[in-house]
Amino acid sequence: MVSSGVHDVRHATARVGADVGGTFTDIVLIDAQGGIALRKLLSTPDDFGRAVLDGVVDLLHSHAVPHASIGDVVHGTTVATNTILEFKGALTGLLTTRGFRDVLELRRLRVPKLYDLFWDKPPPLVERALRLEVDERMSHDGQVLVPLDLAQVERAAEWLVAQGVEVIAVSLLHAYANPAHEQAIGELLRRRWPHLFVSLSHEVLSIIREYERTSTTVINAYVQPLVARYVGSLRAQLDSEGVTAPLLIMQSNGGVMSDVAAAIKPAYIVESGPAAGVIASVGLARQLGIDNVITFDMGGTTAKASVVENGLPDFTSEFEVAAGISLASKLSSGGGYALSVPFIDLSEVGAGGGSIVWLDPGGAPKVGPQSAGAKPGPVCYAAGGTQPTVTDANVVLGYINPTALLDGAMPIDAAAARATLREQVASPLGLSLVDAAYGVHELANASMIRAVKAVSSQRGRDPRKFTLFAFGGSGPVHAAGIARELEIGRIVVPPAPGFFSAFGLLAADLEHHAVRTFLRPTAILDLGELGQAFHALEQRCRADLGRDDLQPDDIQVERWLEMRYVGQAFELPVSAPLGAFEPPHVEKFEQDFHDAHERTYGHRTDNVMEIVNLRVVCRVPTDATPLGSPLPSTNGTAPNSASPPPTRRPAYFGPAHGLLDTPVFRRAQLTNEPAAGPLIVEEYDATIVVPPGCSAARDHVGNIQIEVGR
Repeated sequence: MVSSGVHDVRHATARVGADVGGTFTDIVLIDAQGGIALRKLLSTPDDFGRAVLDGVVDLLHSHAVPHASIGDVVHGTTVATNTILEFKGALTGLLTTRGFRDVLELRRLRVPKLYDLFWDKPPPLVERALRLEVDERMSHDGQVLVPLDLAQVERAAEWLVAQGVEVIAVSLLHAYANPAHEQAIGELLRRRWPHLFVSLSHEVLSIIREYERTSTTVINAYVQPLVARYVGSLRAQLDSEGVTAPLLIMQSNGGVMSDVAAAIKPAYIVESGPAAGVIASVGLARQLGIDNVITFDMGGTTAKASVVENGLPDFTSEFEVAAGISLASKLSSGGGYALSVPFIDLSEVGAGGGSIVWLDPGGAPKVGPQSAGAKPGPVCYAAGGTQPTVTDANVVLGYINPTALLDGAMPIDAAAARATLREQVASPLGLSLVDAAYGVHELANASMIRAVKAVSSQRGRDPRKFTLFAFGGSGPVHAAGIARELEIGRIVVPPAPGFFSAFGLLAADLEHHAVRTFLRPTAILDLGELGQAFHALEQRCRADLGRDDLQPDDIQVERWLEMRYVGQAFELPVSAPLGAFEPPHVEKFEQDFHDAHERTYGHRTDNVMEIVNLRVVCRVPTDATPLGSPLPSTNGTAPNSASPPPTRRPAYFGPAHGLLDTPVFRRAQLTNEPAAGPLIVEEYDATIVVPPGCSAARDHVGNIQIEVGR
C-alpha cells in the first residue's frame, strides 16, 4: 500500500496529520497499531510552523514514538488564503501582451451587490505601475503573429527588479495554444535573476479566458514567496528534530501534493484546510451508509460548508477568494479574485468562535469577519483579548465550560467574558446580558446559514433531504440551531470533531490535476489528435506527482472532457475512457453532455457541441493503509478522556425556554437510547449543544447522532 505521501508506508510505523487554523493547530498521530493520539494548541501567527513542530514533537515524546519512524507528515494550511485575505503577499510584477495590461482591472462584468452604488471592487494584487506590456502576439491556434522582442522583455524586467519586486508573473495572450513566448521569457528571467520567483501562466493554468488565467497566475505569484519560505522553514524545523518523513500539503481539490510542488504552485493549496474536512466526511458517510451530506465545519476564524452527494464531493474549477463569502457561484461572483484551479465546491464565511462582535455606526450588532484569532484570542482566554467574540457569548450562555477547555489545559475567564459583552454589546443595545449573548449566537448562526444555503438551496438542493455533519471546534455548538432553521432532521457529530479535518488529511490521496484547452467541435473531432493530446497531458500529470518510484499500475488515471453547446460561456465535465478512442465514443460524449446539461439547467438543445478543455487526474490512493481507517474512533482519542460523573450547569436557550438546568455529559456516557435535550456533551476538543426539543444518542462507531425537533 502506498501512503498519501511520497513513499510506501508498508514499513512506516506512524503517520501525522497537522491542520493549522487561524486560532488552533490540530495534530493527529496514528501509530503502528492504529492507536490515535491528539494534541490541540493555539496557532502561532508569527510562524505557523512553530505550533506544528511543537505539537508533533510533544506527541512523539509523550507516546515514545521514534522520530525517524514517521511515514509522512500531511499538512493542511491557511497560509496562502490568509496572505490574500490580509493583502500581505509579495510585491509582484506582471508581464503581458501589449494591449492587455488592464485585464486584472476589467475582470468580468459582474458585481456581488447589484443595488449597492458604493461597492468597490477589490484592488488588483498587482498595481498598474508594475503591470508592463511586451510586444508579441499568438493567434488562437498558436501561430506567431508578432514575434517576441526579448530585448524589450529584459528592459521591462530590469525596471521591475529595480522597483523591488520579488516575483514576476507572465501571462501572454493565447499562451495555452503555444507557450513558446512564455517559455522564452521564463528562461530569460530565471537565468538573469535566479533569486526571483517566476510564475508562467501555461505552467500554472493552460486554458483559455485571459482574465481567469491571468488572475490565477497572479495569485500563484503573489503568495509564492511566502508559501515557499513557510514550507521550506517547516521542512527544516522537522529535519532538525529528526522527523525526516515526506512533508505533504493538502490541495484545494482534496488530494495532497509534495511540499516542493506546493512551493511552485501554491495557488493549488488556497483552500487547503477546508478540503480536508470534506474528505473526512466522504469516508464517514460511506461508513454510515449515508449518501447525501452537508458538511459544516466551524473553527475559530471561519465556517465552511460543502455537499457530499451520492457519496461523492462536488468539484468546481471556478472559485473566488477574498470576497465577503468565498464560494464558487456564478450568481454571486465579482467580489473576489478569480482562481480557476480544481476545488472541492464549498462556501466559506468569516464566522468562527473567534469572530469579533461589534456595533456598526447605526448601532446594529455585527459578527465578524474580523477575528481575534489565536492572539489575542477571545476575552475568555485571558490572553489579552479586549473585544467580545462568539466564543465569549457562548461562555455567557453556559454552552461552553466556564472554567476550562481542553480537559483543563486552557483556563477560561468567564467573568471577563461577561463584563466585556455587557459593556460593549448588552448595555449599548439596552439588552440583558443573556439576551445579548443569545442574539450574538443567533447572528453567527445566520451568517453560517448563508454559507450552507450557498451550497444547497441556492444550487437547487433541498437541505431537508440531507444529513448535517458538524465538526470543527465550534461547529457542534451551533449545529442544532442551523439545522432547525433549515429543517434538517439529523446531525452527525463524529468522535474528535475538533480534529476531524486533521483526520481528513490522512485520508487524502496523492493527486494531481492537469488541464489544457482543446477547442474542437465534436462533429469534426479527430480522434487520433484527441488521443495524442490526452496522452501528452497524462504524461505531464504523472510527472507532476513528483514520484519516481511508482509503477504505472500504482497510479489511477481519470480523463475528462469539459464541453458546452457552441455559443455558451460555461462548460460541464464529461467522463472519457482510457485507451484509444473509437467513433462510438463521440456519440457517447454527446449523449452524456446532453444528460449533464439537463441535470444542471433543466433542459437540452439540438445545438452543436464542442470540447473546450481536456482534464486528466492522476491519483495514488491511500484507502488500504495498514494503519487502518484514518477516521477517529472513541478509543484513545484524547488525553485525560476518562468520564467523570455527569455534572449540571445553567444554560440559556432563548426567550422561549429561558435559563435551564442542563446536564453535562462526556461522549462515553451517552448510549444508543436517545437522550432528550437540553444537554451538553463536553470533550477534549469540542462542545456539543443539544437544545430542548432535540435528542442525542451514540451510534455503534461512537458518532453522536442528534435528531432535530422542528
